Amino acid sequence: MKPILKIESLKKYYGRQDNITRAIDGIDLNVMEGEFLGIMGASGSGKSTLLNCIATVIKPTGGTIELNGQNLSKLGGRKLAEYRGKEIGYLFQNFELVDNLTGRENIMLPISLHGGKAASEERMNKLIDYLEIGQIVDKFPSQMSGGEKQRIAAARAMILNPKIILADEPTGALDSKNAKLLMGKLEGLNSEDNATILLVTHDSNAASYCSRILFIQDGKIFHELRKEKETESRHDFYERIIKVMAQLGGGSANVL
Repeated sequence: MKPILKIESLKKYYGRQDNITRAIDGIDLNVMEGEFLGIMGASGSGKSTLLNCIATVIKPTGGTIELNGQNLSKLGGRKLAEYRGKEIGYLFQNFELVDNLTGRENIMLPISLHGGKAASEERMNKLIDYLEIGQIVDKFPSQMSGGEKQRIAAARAMILNPKIILADEPTGALDSKNAKLLMGKLEGLNSEDNATILLVTHDSNAASYCSRILFIQDGKIFHELRKEKETESRHDFYERIIKVMAQLGGGSANVL
């Protein structure tokens, strides 16, 4: 099976020769289609920088990133806009909803900007039903809880059926109840809709929903864990995550 996302020798350096910060220092990784991959590490380890390089928000210092065989560094103009709008879906920690648009209008925003209206209504209804947002979809963000906002944001990220979802600390602004609900929904989208998800998080609870986790330290991959799907419970996987995070100087409280 070929990877949907392939990263080779990725580097992102800041500063000058006498004072260089190696945010990413030679990362290699593959993400397979339909995979739920977690990226973990302490604050400043380089995990969000990695995600932003994939999103083309940040330009790498060196190395290559390919999505479905296309080299992102070669994209420009319309092709780059299409990649950002259609090929990836982005889920932010702080939701990034437009305050003067309803939930429905926020979800439809990528369609307004990038097209794809033909199949949008069916897709919208499917996501509204699955994410349980029917009661809030016509409200404004100011009328929603944090968990409701993030589920609206998840629908927006999924509406154009992107090749990969980039989720940057999506539970960071949520309480434990809403974090559990959101992660359960993302896990379901992965297993039932074959959505490919790349989750960046420092939260072992959130990471325990993934099928594989890469741990980053000082811009390098430090360790890898795979969940034994048939035999390992999420709780047991969480316990293994905690042990690795303890070595990195991080962790979290009780499993959800």
